[in-house]
Amino acid sequence: MITLKNINTGVIKQVPTGYSWTTFFFGFFPALFRGDLKWACIFLIGNISIGLLTLGIGALIFNIIFAGFYNKIYIKELMGKQFSFADEQSRLYLIQNGIISDSSPIATKDIVLKTEENIIDINNQDK
Repeated sequence: MITLKNINTGVIKQVPTGYSWTTFFFGFFPALFRGDLKWACIFLIGNISIGLLTLGIGALIFNIIFAGFYNKIYIKELMGKQFSFADEQSRLYLIQNGIISDSSPIATKDIVLKTEENIIDINNQDK
């Protein structure tokens, strides 16, 4: 588990890492419950399509493969929605798994946004 924080709203999420056993056993439902509608739909359509063509065997293989990637996909989706690491352990995990680079601007994005807010506040106080 890593901790991600939205740099705009301050919302903190505990995000699972590694193989998604819940996705393996329950299909598209974990993505649906996380509010990740895009990937829930992709998973459902892919599962049904492949399952129909292969009499269900392909759907099982699709579940095994997709579950291996889903948590990383979910983390990348959150990073695209203004989430950043909330602690050093999460930052190290993101770097080690190639989600962000060591010199990534996401590491300083929180500071930059807070600085811009302070500049705006200072400008508003001067008026």
